[in-house]
Amino acid sequence: MRLDPITVEVIRNALSYSAEEMGIALRNSAYSHNIKERMDHSCALLTPQGKLLAQAEHIPVHLGSLPWGVKNVLRYFKKNGEDWRQEDIVMANDPYIVGTHLSDVTLVKPIFFDDKLIGFSVNKAHHTDVGGETPGSLSSDAVSLYEEGVVIPPVKLIRQGHMEQNLLDDFTGQVRNPEITLGDLRAQIAAANLGERRVVELAQRYGTNLLFATFREIISHSESRMRDKLEAIPEGIYTAEDCLEDIEDYGTLTWIRVKLTREGNRFSVDFSGTDAQVKAPFNAVFGVTLSATYFAVKSIVDPEAPMNQGVLNPIKVFAPRGSLVNPRKPAPVSGGNLETSQRIADAVFKALAQAVPDRVPAASHGSMNNVIVGGYDPRREKQWVFVETNGGGSGGRPGKDGVSGIHCNMTNTMNTPIEAIEQYYPMLFQEYELRPTTYGEGKWRGGCGIRRSWTLLGPSATVTVLGERNRIGPWGLDGGQPGGLAAYWVKREDGRQEKLKSKVTLDMSKGDTLIIETPGGGGYGKAERGV
Repeated sequence: MRLDPITVEVIRNALSYSAEEMGIALRNSAYSHNIKERMDHSCALLTPQGKLLAQAEHIPVHLGSLPWGVKNVLRYFKKNGEDWRQEDIVMANDPYIVGTHLSDVTLVKPIFFDDKLIGFSVNKAHHTDVGGETPGSLSSDAVSLYEEGVVIPPVKLIRQGHMEQNLLDDFTGQVRNPEITLGDLRAQIAAANLGERRVVELAQRYGTNLLFATFREIISHSESRMRDKLEAIPEGIYTAEDCLEDIEDYGTLTWIRVKLTREGNRFSVDFSGTDAQVKAPFNAVFGVTLSATYFAVKSIVDPEAPMNQGVLNPIKVFAPRGSLVNPRKPAPVSGGNLETSQRIADAVFKALAQAVPDRVPAASHGSMNNVIVGGYDPRREKQWVFVETNGGGSGGRPGKDGVSGIHCNMTNTMNTPIEAIEQYYPMLFQEYELRPTTYGEGKWRGGCGIRRSWTLLGPSATVTVLGERNRIGPWGLDGGQPGGLAAYWVKREDGRQEKLKSKVTLDMSKGDTLIIETPGGGGYGKAERGV
């Protein structure tokens, strides 16, 4: 079929904005601050084969794993003899099937037109709690996936338009905030329905034959463009390594090693040599490793290209089974999605810096700087859970300083406004400011980290901190210096101040104050004398 290029562009842009519109609907109708304020959710549209057609510019660690996860769901249903029907919606959070971690609940809705499957509307959202041993379902010391929360394999939450109430009741009965969970699930359902409606409108206007031909053209064009852009990387082999701190034992380093190969039209990323999976929640399932790799390569090679399956096809990723970046079930993975994903991206960036040094920035703060807190609020007579990530400094880059106090790389969330937090949770904020001494020196400086502290007003709470770069600062490039280190503290009501490990779960009492100090970004280029 001969395609009009203008029509192709109209459909491509319609798909892209439909994914963005899905995200707007999800955000606007969600209950949790984690979604409606931090916007910790992602939306995409895929072909009937699970190939990515369009995605909104949401969370990188979600988006790269969505096509991998949908293809796994398709295989799972085929293996179990389950068919797709109109008005079905499938729910899953098993990270070994749909990627990321248990807190990220994925909904998959098949899109039918004239009784024919024409695609999938998909979204993923981080729920503030999915059960498990600690509030927020993100612990520092879980040794099994099943300690981290409810594990849901692909299952029909809605079957031909009818809610599976027993399934819903079972799930919400195991979480700490069932009202919030129900509200966020309804928001996800609304977003999935909206994506379906927009694709059906395209089918009604253009017909399925033209629509499918356009799908193929969109993917083919992006793949051709990506292969051309990859040729900017000189042929050769580029290796790098980077580490995570204090995962199993304080003082230990756990290494991620990567080898990039560009040979002819082949571009591969090999994580052989990476340390083995750990008995701690910092393993990254293969979907996360794909996400971090795709993000790093695309950011450097062709950041402006429309994101779809064609961009992913030329990038071949290998990660040994049983390693930190492709663990065997039931290894725990909650922090792998948060922290290990950041370090995978850093390692790939560092390898790319050898190949195209004028394109790669110095390391960003390299952590999501996670704080998860929950307890019982006697004023409201119910459990509460609050989840946040905190920004830091981005790395200096050729021609520009880094940015201060920003989320970088695998997270793309906002911060939750202090006013919203204090209105709904028993927390009183004391500080929220930049740390002006944490930038990495260089011709172009890194950005600064932040200091953020709050006092607990409720009777007690359990707090988990998951961070990085407490001992080894984010690296500089081309003579630039490392960014400043992170530090975490708790100041007790009696005035005692305790320095915390970068990964810790602790109890706080009324009047205690948590202090978070995030890293700065690395510097780029040798600082000029006198600067």
